[in-house]
Amino acid sequence: MTLPSLQWIEPVVAAARKQAGSGEGFPVVVVRVDQQRLYVWDDGKVTDVFDVSTSERGIGNQDGTYKTPLGLHRIAERFGDGVAPGTVFRARANTGEIAEILTGEGERSRRDNITSRILWLEGLEPGLNRGGNIDSHQRYIYIHGTDEEGRIGQPASEGCVRMRNAEVIELFPRLPTGTLVVILSGPDYETGRILPV
Repeated sequence: MTLPSLQWIEPVVAAARKQAGSGEGFPVVVVRVDQQRLYVWDDGKVTDVFDVSTSERGIGNQDGTYKTPLGLHRIAERFGDGVAPGTVFRARANTGEIAEILTGEGERSRRDNITSRILWLEGLEPGLNRGGNIDSHQRYIYIHGTDEEGRIGQPASEGCVRMRNAEVIELFPRLPTGTLVVILSGPDYETGRILPV
């Protein structure tokens, strides 16, 4: 994978920590919707880059739109520690079912299965992703595994951030509750502001 310059991310991470008033000592996750990539910033550098899928309907914060919300979030709850890869969750409960992982390009499952691990996000910006009918937590916005791995790298979800199962399993133990997550349409290269530009 050829990566673009990563100079943009340090001011974004600094702005997130300042805005949240917390997060020191924790990694920071940055999701770039324009790139369909998730970056992990830890110990002063980018440690990991993963291809992801955000919403096939685009970006937005309104309940019922199935769009991916922007802005500053934190991981509020975590589910799936230790379960088998491909385990299917319904309402965050382990169903005991193991999904068939579809790896063919564009291959679609019969339903929007949530698999392997769940990191449930809570918006931290009132008026953008917190409160009322724009609340990311109430909208059940997760970072999670998917059985549609062949669609990773393109917008394909119903609002969440999808990852390959092995990768979300790898990442899960490194992202404790309270980890900051920034979802960007694209960065403001001059200021590192979090809000969409």
